[in-house]
Amino acid sequence: MVTGTAAGPRTARPHWDARQWTQLLVLSGNMLLDAIEVSVVLIALPTIADGFGLTPWGAQWLMSGFALGFAALLLLGPSLYAGAGRRRGYLGAMLLFALASVAGAFADGLALLVAVRVVKGGCAALTAPTGLAIINDLFPEGAARRRALSVYSLFGAAGFTAGLLLGGLLLEASWRWVFVFPAPIALALLVAGLYVLPRERGTRRPARSRPAPPSRRTLLKEPALLRSALGAASLNGTYQCLLVLMVFQAQDDFGWPPWQTALALLPACVPLALTVPVAGGLIARYGTRRLVTLGAFFPVLGYALYLARPEGSPYVLGMLPSLLLVEAGFCCAFVALNTQAAAAFEAAARGTAVSLYQTCVQLGAGVLLPPAALLLTHGDGPRPALALVTAAGALGLAAALAGRRARTRP
Repeated sequence: MVTGTAAGPRTARPHWDARQWTQLLVLSGNMLLDAIEVSVVLIALPTIADGFGLTPWGAQWLMSGFALGFAALLLLGPSLYAGAGRRRGYLGAMLLFALASVAGAFADGLALLVAVRVVKGGCAALTAPTGLAIINDLFPEGAARRRALSVYSLFGAAGFTAGLLLGGLLLEASWRWVFVFPAPIALALLVAGLYVLPRERGTRRPARSRPAPPSRRTLLKEPALLRSALGAASLNGTYQCLLVLMVFQAQDDFGWPPWQTALALLPACVPLALTVPVAGGLIARYGTRRLVTLGAFFPVLGYALYLARPEGSPYVLGMLPSLLLVEAGFCCAFVALNTQAAAAFEAAARGTAVSLYQTCVQLGAGVLLPPAALLLTHGDGPRPALALVTAAGALGLAAALAGRRARTRP
């Protein structure tokens, strides 16, 4: 990949040796695994609900439990790694992820399944930011790091697509395979990580005159971070809610098997996987604020369109246009929101700011999924839940518009 900016010359493509590629692929493989874990269970929700006699509100805890477990441990990661070190903590979380996957395959009730998902969400919170930090250490700032982060992001975007397809196939045998399938992948990444992940060296204590990084409370007062976090929470939360509503509608109203539902949802993830590698160029050309605003507008339009569709609308007139509009929002704002959240801070505060941002991303799903599923369970059809999703999307759009207004002030 040739990279460059509008204000400077294009830089040569960085060359990596086999070990660097292996390290990057192992760390990106964890991102792939986390994305698969979300989408593969999404497709299985109606099947699991039928098996245990659950309502949509009960089944959604498998999704929101993962998000809440992720959010709960995300901010604690640096403290937990203080004693064991990043490498040991990373590998230990991978092992726990694999063990929890096996435990989920033998669950005999909702409580254990949700507990497994919470644990796996916590493991993802320990591995994902740590893997990103290791990449920042392994690849120097500039073209090499930008290229590495593009590969890392591409694996995450592609993982959601892979999870949908795998879920549709695995459910032909049993929903239990959905839970056990990630275990061998996690173990393979663990073994590879033992060989290729760098060992930590002792670090010198910083000089006493070095200023301490700002507190989380101070960072949360930064308007740019707050707007980015609110926008990302709205985008992720409403997206997951819409997909949960659609998988239950596909089974209950259309009578589709899981593999057909998986194929129907591909427009909600494939375009992002295709556009992530060029996201940096879009940001350089159009700026983050414009992309974030478009990324909030398109989903609201998609939710409103789905809310207003006539009953019994076929897929091409109901689900498909809404999925494409929501995914257009992700293509615009996925990378731009991450960039906007970190751009306002110096290097010393950037790690904590990004952790706060990612916590809000997960809380968006953890907070919105339960009430949306409750409305789906007890409401008159899916429209009350869709109205909630549309309102939450409008809140994200308001945050994006507030950011544009703030820029125009003197």
